[in-house]
Amino acid sequence: MNIVVCVKSVPETAEAELAVTRSGDAVETDDLVFAINEWDAYAVEAAVRLKEARGGTITALSLGGDEAVDVLRRALAMGCDEAIQLCGDAFDGSPAGWDPATVARALALALEVRGLAPDLVLAGVQSADTAYAQTGVLLAQRLGLPHATLAVGIDVAPAGGSIEVRRELEAGLQERVELPLPALVTVQSGINQPRYVSILGIRKVRSKTIDRLEAADLGLTDGEVGPGAAAWARRSLALPPAGARAEMLVGSLPEVCARAADIVRDRGGLR
Repeated sequence: MNIVVCVKSVPETAEAELAVTRSGDAVETDDLVFAINEWDAYAVEAAVRLKEARGGTITALSLGGDEAVDVLRRALAMGCDEAIQLCGDAFDGSPAGWDPATVARALALALEVRGLAPDLVLAGVQSADTAYAQTGVLLAQRLGLPHATLAVGIDVAPAGGSIEVRRELEAGLQERVELPLPALVTVQSGINQPRYVSILGIRKVRSKTIDRLEAADLGLTDGEVGPGAAAWARRSLALPPAGARAEMLVGSLPEVCARAADIVRDRGGLR
């Protein structure tokens, strides 16, 4: 089974102090640490497990600058066989400034240019920096593939011509769908436990060549890539204004519930 897995580098913001750039349309990333997108790590692990069970190859695909290289090296250390980076001046900067349709177009063209016709394309269901959850679906449309989203399980049919995908729904429910191959699946967190990658493991794949494609290689002009080609424009970003200190409710459960009800009532939450 030949698999392509899409990966993205995102800034770690859980414990970082965020600041808006002077232009007011982006988050300042110079002092942030970048890492593989959480959902993409699950997608890579799913791909590696499928390869271990059924054989084949895995190609990791990413868009961006030096941060994308680090993510691709991690994917190779996890078990991917090849890596493709969409790079160059047109792809520099944070892909967070791109709209999903433009990203999907670039990824689809990369597969076409390299003559890749995978049995399965995997991607994280969303990215931690934008959470649009659209790129994978739009890529499936570009490639003309059937797709399933929010996968928490992927099983290949014994004959190999189809897959059964378990999808996460609301209220703890799951849905089972069968897709003919080739297909595209976006992976939800919790589908597996991504394997640990040591520094030594990453060093071992340093000698592997990353295939680099620039916009011109894809037949794209400057006006067809990047934020300037997006179907929308981000007008401004701002940090929320500091408000009054939060009130911590303490006491027994009935006391806390009574106090919470009083707060809701006093502030007009009940009419």
